[in-house]
Amino acid sequence: MSIDEANKTCLQRIQESTAVWSDIKTAKDVIPGMTQRTVLHAGPPVAWEHMCGPMRGSITGACIYEGWASTPEEVEQLAISGELEFDSSHHRNAIGPMSGIITPSMEVNVVTNTVHGIETYSTLYMGIGKVLRHGAFDDEVITKLCWMNKELAPLLKSALGRAGGIDLKSIVAQALQMGDELHNRNKASNALLLTALVQHLISVGEKNEVVKAIDFIDKAGHFILNAVMAGSKGMLDAGSNIENSTIVTALARNGHETGIRVSGLGDRWFTAPAPMIEGVYFPGFGPEDANPDMGDSAITETIGLGSFAMAGAPAVVEYIGGTAKFAMETTLKMYEITVGEHETFKLPPVNFRGTPLGIDIRKVVETGITPVINTGIACKRPGVGQIGAGLTAAPMECFTAALEAFVHRNKS
Repeated sequence: MSIDEANKTCLQRIQESTAVWSDIKTAKDVIPGMTQRTVLHAGPPVAWEHMCGPMRGSITGACIYEGWASTPEEVEQLAISGELEFDSSHHRNAIGPMSGIITPSMEVNVVTNTVHGIETYSTLYMGIGKVLRHGAFDDEVITKLCWMNKELAPLLKSALGRAGGIDLKSIVAQALQMGDELHNRNKASNALLLTALVQHLISVGEKNEVVKAIDFIDKAGHFILNAVMAGSKGMLDAGSNIENSTIVTALARNGHETGIRVSGLGDRWFTAPAPMIEGVYFPGFGPEDANPDMGDSAITETIGLGSFAMAGAPAVVEYIGGTAKFAMETTLKMYEITVGEHETFKLPPVNFRGTPLGIDIRKVVETGITPVINTGIACKRPGVGQIGAGLTAAPMECFTAALEAFVHRNKS
């Protein structure tokens, strides 16, 4: 199979895929290989000694939530002793924003690619600011984690069961034409999700818990994001492991390194140091407080959302910085490094073209254009949380290394 034929097959498998939010289950019951002391994280694999401050903070909060430790010092001892099994969420059909931490007793979204029989998983979205995924772990964070996993999750599970699942791919397609880009702007998609959920929440829950759940989902603003991330992974995984394909199927960061995976190169990671982020900071914070780029949420860019769809979401620049002109220019540039356009995800401002889909390592190296990512900014100090949002780009070194490996593989 030629490269062009392989890429066509890869895109076809991605395009025909579905993303249905079908259930909520406990991580240890559904995530492959999850042990009683497994800690999954965002990005390529990273050892404790190389983990950044916010990831360590998130692991601290997760360990306290699980009852494995009660202080950061105890968590560090656990990590150094080898009692915790660290792994990339991507290796276990899972995905997570920012630090991306998933531990055994956390409840996870189950998102199903019904065409290819792929299930993917993500934790519930906690909101913005001082939250676990950005490295915060105080009593307020743990209390919120307990409510979300022990009260909100069972309610949502019952509602999803009554609904028979919710079609996330359709919601994304609608929201793109309502001003979202589905990474840092989810106002329309969140509202569409609530509309799909509310009648079922009312039918299965008590009034007070339903009101609290609706209020939380509404105010969270991005509640749909984690499920969309899992759905994006499930669609991209359908295009993985196609011999001779040069299409990127994962783009992820752990705060230490950024890594990509390429369809025709299997599950191998190609990494480079994680870049810093240029952005807008919350009051009291600045670039000197920021951690390098982190999180699995660039899976949205990889499927043609996020910065790749900014032409249809100019208002996102108020949150991440930039201008409406920059948003348009970014999307147009991303067409130069992709091999196709999404048949379902359409952008009105560019005459309803599909979003750029299929990042091609050859085109990235040839043009010198790397994927732009819009993202949140975590404080580099553990325990603080989110301090802003902004823009960065995947390092070119990831793509040159992947292309060299691809050429070498085809010669051998």
